[in-house]
Amino acid sequence: MKIIIGNKNYSSWSLRGWLAAKQSGLSFEEIVVPLFGENWEATKQGGEIQPSHGKVPLLWDDEIVVWDSLAMLEYLADKVGRDRFWPKDDTARGMARSMVAEMHSSYQALRSECPMNVRKRFDGFEPSEACKADILRILGLWAEARSRFGSGGPYLFGTFGAADIFFAPVVSRFISYQIPVPGFAAAYMQAIWEHDWMKAWIEASENEEWVIEQYETVS
Repeated sequence: MKIIIGNKNYSSWSLRGWLAAKQSGLSFEEIVVPLFGENWEATKQGGEIQPSHGKVPLLWDDEIVVWDSLAMLEYLADKVGRDRFWPKDDTARGMARSMVAEMHSSYQALRSECPMNVRKRFDGFEPSEACKADILRILGLWAEARSRFGSGGPYLFGTFGAADIFFAPVVSRFISYQIPVPGFAAAYMQAIWEHDWMKAWIEASENEEWVIEQYETVS
């Protein structure tokens, strides 16, 4: 099995796919494809990345190809057991699925105003009203998940799972853009940031030589 991802410093969807692969417990080969580099257009047409129309992440499992991070997570959950990714309790699982789906399809203002940049800290960022609404919505969901279902550990539903995988890039964004958060959210963010897999991703991000200039300044 192999996973094709983009630059670890910038590619939020790659982080989700990579964390899902790590959570599966399966061994996999990791292939990093620099986004927007001089060979990017040619790479998009290459055989291994072409099925996703040049988008990352992308999972190959022998002849099976799965793209889109949510599809990858669900494929891996089917392969190794869904309880590895989702809460066992029906009520908690329903909320976790809803949060992951909302993260997958929403928060456009946050995405556009705060591109992921793991190694950068931006001073003086002022979110738009739409971005503030996204931030408040996310913090509200985090608060509900932690208060209702988080007693078993430091993550959204206690133990690390699909919801944490999908909100990990948001944690990175909140840190990079120095978004003020209440204490419970700061504690959750610290738990994500100090997770062994996240520490490995962060270290790799800091060691990357590639720079995408459009994501290096606050617009």
